[in-house]
Amino acid sequence: MPLWLLTLIVLFAAVTFASHFLFPSVRWFFRRRMERVVARLNQRLERPIQPFKLARRHDMIQRLIYDPKVVQAVADHARHEGVPENVAFEEAKRYAREIVPSFSATAYFSVAIRLARWLARALYTVHLDESNDAALRAIDGDATVIFVMNHRSNMDYVLVTYLVADRSALSYAVGEWARVWPLSALIRAMGAFFIRRTSRNTLYRRVLARYVQLATRGGVTQAIFPEGGLSLDGSMGPAKLGLLSYIVADFEPGTGADVVFVPVALNYDRVLEDRVLTDAAKSGTRRFRASVLGWAWFTIRYAWRRMTGRAVRFGHAGVGFGAPLSLNEFVAAHKGEAITGAGEELRRRVMAVIPVLPVPMVAWLLLRHGGTATRAALAKEAVPYLQRISHPAMNDPAKVVDDGLASLLARRIVREGPDGVHAEPDSAELLTYYANSVTHLF
Repeated sequence: MPLWLLTLIVLFAAVTFASHFLFPSVRWFFRRRMERVVARLNQRLERPIQPFKLARRHDMIQRLIYDPKVVQAVADHARHEGVPENVAFEEAKRYAREIVPSFSATAYFSVAIRLARWLARALYTVHLDESNDAALRAIDGDATVIFVMNHRSNMDYVLVTYLVADRSALSYAVGEWARVWPLSALIRAMGAFFIRRTSRNTLYRRVLARYVQLATRGGVTQAIFPEGGLSLDGSMGPAKLGLLSYIVADFEPGTGADVVFVPVALNYDRVLEDRVLTDAAKSGTRRFRASVLGWAWFTIRYAWRRMTGRAVRFGHAGVGFGAPLSLNEFVAAHKGEAITGAGEELRRRVMAVIPVLPVPMVAWLLLRHGGTATRAALAKEAVPYLQRISHPAMNDPAKVVDDGLASLLARRIVREGPDGVHAEPDSAELLTYYANSVTHLF
């Protein structure tokens, strides 16, 4: 027998052995290992990880593209665009592959949670308002929970992931910014699903809507930003009803498990992207002039300061949980206007619990004084407003003012002289940006 033929036979035999015996055995081993990990996690999680989230990505894609509503959407798209149905079907399959995540419990709880905890504590002093904790724990265990949040920074993902680590694994809707290799693979393993926020393609929107609806019916705990993007001026924008409308439109009250929305409000003494966001607001477009090299240099400098013991935290980060909203009860009380009504009600509940922190508080007080005031005047005026806040970190007006001014002075947003504190003219947008986050509360 020729050597080349023997080599070819051995090669084919090896491939057959690997595909029929080795690879299935390896997959079975890791699948069993993941099931044991999930079983242990579900014993300590407040809301166990649902089977829908653990389904294999290939199986989930197949389930999505063969869903009757997606099949109908494919037929409608083919007829409207004048293309063969198999072409429209391949387009829908491409969208499904783009959207569907590949959740890994090991990656989420062994990597993401630990990294989120370390990063949040390294950058901020984190405060959590637990005034509604009893209401959160009273949510029906069979209900699907969806956290609805204001969007201040990309740190929102990190902060909320860390703070709800003992409740459940979150599934985020992530924009186009994260679809870069290798970040996309990691984010997909965290259970996040990608969305094209600006797409007007009807077929894409129907595939996305159906995935969100299936995930909601499957009990997947989700986190959404109803604003649809980062706030450019510091205030919470109007609710965009994209993902929210998909959930409400598919909901049939009294026929299955309830859907409960949990308002989550976030605020920071320093938003890492604040100058990028205010520049975008000034230009009137959502084009962010942040370079990868700039962020890399910022990260390297901060890491060096950490290693040399010269790094300081960026002040406080606060998270507040609002009163939960049962979709069963809301739809029953608002027939015909449940979608827009739910959006506005959730926005109101989020805004009501936005944390008041030193920098936003000082920025708001300083603007009330026309950009010039003494420390004593700021502390005196802060007293009646801080009395409304129950958090112990905000009960000393003088310390609140000192903490807020320390951050603003270090960043040259204000300057201090013998006659008091003065806002720097070229940083007026930043001062307004931070003040806007709490203006509605006062």
